[in-house]
Amino acid sequence: MAQNPGKSKKTKVPAARKRLRVGLGIMLTLLLVVGGKLFMVQGLDVGGMAEAALANRLTPQVLPAERGRILDANGTVLASSVIRYNIVVDQVLNTATAEFKRYNEKTEEVETIPRDQGISELASLLGADPAKVRESLTGDKKYFTVAKDVKPELEDRISKLHIPGVAAEGVSKRVYPNGSVAGGVVGFLQDGTTGQAGIEQTQDQILRGTEGKRVFEIGADGLRIPVATDELTPAVDGSDVKLTLNTDIQYFAQQAIQSQVNKMNAEWGSIIVIDTKTGNLIALADTNAPDPNDPGKVDAKDRGVRSVTAAYEPGSVEKMITASAVIEEGKSFPLDHFTIPPSYTIDGQTFTDAFEHGTEERTLAGILGWSMNTGTVMAGSRLSKEQRYEWLKKFGVGEQTDIGLPAEATGILAKPDQWDERQQYTVLFGQGVSQSTLQTVRAFQTIANGGVMLQPRLIDSYITPEGEEQKVPAKESRQVVSKETAQQMRDILESAVTEGQIKDAAIDGYRVGAKTGTSQAPREDGLAGFDGYTASMVGMAPMDDPRFIVEVVLQRPKGNIYGITNGPVFRSVMSQVLRTYNVPPSTGTPAHLPQFVK
Repeated sequence: MAQNPGKSKKTKVPAARKRLRVGLGIMLTLLLVVGGKLFMVQGLDVGGMAEAALANRLTPQVLPAERGRILDANGTVLASSVIRYNIVVDQVLNTATAEFKRYNEKTEEVETIPRDQGISELASLLGADPAKVRESLTGDKKYFTVAKDVKPELEDRISKLHIPGVAAEGVSKRVYPNGSVAGGVVGFLQDGTTGQAGIEQTQDQILRGTEGKRVFEIGADGLRIPVATDELTPAVDGSDVKLTLNTDIQYFAQQAIQSQVNKMNAEWGSIIVIDTKTGNLIALADTNAPDPNDPGKVDAKDRGVRSVTAAYEPGSVEKMITASAVIEEGKSFPLDHFTIPPSYTIDGQTFTDAFEHGTEERTLAGILGWSMNTGTVMAGSRLSKEQRYEWLKKFGVGEQTDIGLPAEATGILAKPDQWDERQQYTVLFGQGVSQSTLQTVRAFQTIANGGVMLQPRLIDSYITPEGEEQKVPAKESRQVVSKETAQQMRDILESAVTEGQIKDAAIDGYRVGAKTGTSQAPREDGLAGFDGYTASMVGMAPMDDPRFIVEVVLQRPKGNIYGITNGPVFRSVMSQVLRTYNVPPSTGTPAHLPQFVK
């Protein structure tokens, strides 16, 4: 029986359509799932996956701040910094890269650069042998230094090469153009970054500034992604620190004291120069001063500033305080009469002088003019023990100078109830008490300045990166003795030069007042007793209206201590200071207080 072909076709067509519809439905479902997933990830970013991926691609680079300069009073640079870069490489990443991509800013296209071409370009910029550069970039080290001390403009050109694994590390290089001049004051850096001594240490936070940061995107192949994230937070450079020092005077003083130490075969020496009207320190000179460019060339003990760190018995320069106290208290006056025997005994304690003499009739001015211990004890014993202590305190003994240097000495001033039977008198002439050279200078500055003590100043101002100068205010002054007492004391000091035994401090054309000091130096091995002497001279000029004070200190000079004088050194330095600051010659009549009672 024949079949009906039309009927057979009608039954197959619906089945095929059904299968097609099912297939399309599955495909649409899959597309919806994938599309939804993409929307969730890229649109909604559930779980922060996009942010995490971006974070993985971001690479931070520290931008060092330029360290501030250290300047002298005239703007002479004592310390400055330059930014330099070290070029480093990840050898593993670079070695594995045969070619890399680089965006051409001129054509605005991404170019493919062969590794060999990148090596040649880097070698050309560094001025190095391409073979040596290839050797530096090839290997299995994750960190290797290719070049050091690269200038910023060259680093920028190297950075634009975009060579895989090659990066620049910013470093700050400190330079000290004046070498050892004020080397101890300026200080130096540890590892080229942190202040280790001097002003570099105490003003580190002001000088160092704040680092900046640059953030850019790196792809999975280690290459910087062109026209991607590139965020820049600029570094804030440090401020300059301007000092009160005069580099020319500092250099002169260092040469003068070094010559004196060499001549006398002394252990060390110091010179301080201060402006009596402002308290500004003009020079803080020490022997064997370190060169901050290479501080290791001198012993560690020589890297500080001894004129502020070393405390010692001041000796007879302290007699100025005793004389000022008895005058201010009304216990004695410059022309008072004292009968002084060859030796003087009080409370079972006997005192003698550095020179032999019979019984003499002396004035108070003559006692200081010839630095007599006997007469000083006679005059000073008119003060109670408590008064002696209080006057030493008033003149700053035992009080730190606080000028902004590390390890400034406070000195030792025991309370009067701790003094033994002899110390209660020896403090009158500078034994049984210790202080720094700067503390002594501060006391004499008080007398030079009409009885008003100014705290010494070393830091004059801070200068911001924008050039704004911010003056450091002077610390509070105080009236220690009356103007009248200060004038009488200045007459005594000047008479020590015109009539006393300090005639080698005289300067042609200028009136000068001065006082010498000699004390025993304690043993350095820590054992009881003394080993050698400390010789000092402190003076002021011009006495018409004292402008400057200079103190010279010599530690453990060899030879007869009573034949050693710092007069020529004092005279040389003070003369240079007066010339430098164009101080006019004296016009008034010098003081000639009689030393003996006739």
